[in-house]
Amino acid sequence: MENNLEIEFNKLLEEASGEEFKVDFLEKLSELFPGKVIFSTSFSYEDQVVTHLIKNLDIDIFTLDTGRLFEQTYETWAASKAFFKKKIKAYYPNQDVLQEFVSEHGPDSFYQSVDQRKACCNIRKVQPLKQALKEYKVWITGLRSEHSTGRKQMPQLEWDADHQIIKFHPLLDWTTKQVEDYVQAHHLPYNYLHKKGFVSIGCAPCTRAIKEGEDFRAGRWWWEDADKKECGLHIHQ
Repeated sequence: MENNLEIEFNKLLEEASGEEFKVDFLEKLSELFPGKVIFSTSFSYEDQVVTHLIKNLDIDIFTLDTGRLFEQTYETWAASKAFFKKKIKAYYPNQDVLQEFVSEHGPDSFYQSVDQRKACCNIRKVQPLKQALKEYKVWITGLRSEHSTGRKQMPQLEWDADHQIIKFHPLLDWTTKQVEDYVQAHHLPYNYLHKKGFVSIGCAPCTRAIKEGEDFRAGRWWWEDADKKECGLHIHQ
């Protein structure tokens, strides 16, 4: 049996039937679910655009601090808080669980196997994410289809059964140029690693700049096969 939130999601789909979802759908979501909409930011180009779009809406913002982020990411975090003047909630890994994992496997065990890497992602990202989303009904993301072949067929509005939440990806069909142009036009703060070839920026040990001609995701977990490059944050049904 569908829960009440899933029923609300299906009604949203029916109302928007035959129409493309627009960026201003963010305002509708904030009105339909007051105080229950949240946006996850990693301070990427895309996330800075979304933060600018929602800065005056009743939408909360959070970020996951894994403890292994680039210094430039922390700098962008501080600059964003000052620029947008909007609270950014921070969520961290469970200290006891992380301490036990690192003590048992070492600080860089994610290089040893996919299972070890996914276990690290689960502790540092997936479990904190569950805490962040717990009290909300709608999760806004900065995902774009260009970033991964697995996202080419992803719907802009979807039901996330794993987290029991509605997900909306306002920039899903935006091109890289559209995103960069928006950032420049509005003078938004951004992570300077983007100018050094870093497209998708995550934890420092697991992220590198990409080379000319490489896929968008080549810089993440570059030692793994391409079909294994997901951390578990976004599961699409």
